[in-house]
This record gives sequence, C-alpha cells and structure tokens, in this order.
Amino acid sequence: MQKLKQRWEIQENWQILFPILGVLLVLLTSYTIARSLLHLFNLNNTIYEWIFTAGLTIVLYYAMIKFFLWCFKKVENRWKVDYKWEMIAIFIVFAITGSAAGKLAGPLVHWIGLDDENVPGMVYWTLRILLIFPIYQILLVCIGWLFGQYQFFWNFEKKMLKRMGLGSFLR
Repeated sequence: MQKLKQRWEIQENWQILFPILGVLLVLLTSYTIARSLLHLFNLNNTIYEWIFTAGLTIVLYYAMIKFFLWCFKKVENRWKVDYKWEMIAIFIVFAITGSAAGKLAGPLVHWIGLDDENVPGMVYWTLRILLIFPIYQILLVCIGWLFGQYQFFWNFEKKMLKRMGLGSFLR
C-alpha cells in the first residue's frame, strides 16, 4: 500500500479513492466490452460464455491499464497538476463526461422533436453530434468540480474555446 501511495503521490487516505475507482472503472469497462463481444462470436448461453468473458475481461483489463499508464506518461509534463493521483481523477472525469454527453444528446434531440423517424438520418446524426459539444463543455466543468478538479477543467475549457475562435464567450 505504501508503494502505491508513493507512486501516485498520495498524502491523505481519502486520495486512495481515485486509484481504486480508476481500477474498478477499467475493470467494469473491460467486462462490458467482453460481454458485448459475446454476441459477435455467438457465445451467448453456451458453456464457453463465462470462460470467454473472464478471459477477454482479463486481457482487455491488462491492455487498458497499460494504455492508460502510457497516456499518463505522455501528459504528465503537459498537464499542470500538483499530484499524480489528480491525473487519475482527470481521466475519470473525461470518461464520465464523454459517456454522459453522448447519452444525454439522444433524449435532448428527442425532446426538441427531431427523431430519426421524422428527419433524414444524416440530419439527425449531425444535429445530435452538434448537441453533444455544448453538453460536453458544461458537463466537463461540472463533473470536474465534483471530482475536485474545477480549476484544471475551467482552464482547459478556456484554452479549448480560444483555440476554436470562441473566446468571446468567456467575457
């Protein structure tokens, strides 16, 4: 446990929540992907279902952990954070925000009255993707605040909007 605390620069016991949450979310994601691939190989309701799921979950988990550790090394010097455990929190916020924005765009498009039944598919998906952008921007700051990373995400938003030529919205 001490080695984990040193590696992620954890000073307080509550900060251990982020590495644990990160590991659990990667495990859940690996399991979800493995379960969805069962349909691809027609292994549902067979004797091999759980063997396939467990094996693929382990392989995906290992690959994702390796990928995320590689990502941490790439952004470690670019992101201005005080402690390494904050990078885990930031990655979790990005994951939750992206998923939530994608999920919320569907009901919002439906609420506006634009369904794929009454508008052409290309128009529907274009509008849905365009709606994801503002939802994502708002959620990024809000969820970042919940995870204690408000300042990082507010600075991230300002920089992104300025690069897109939308810096005038910040005034």
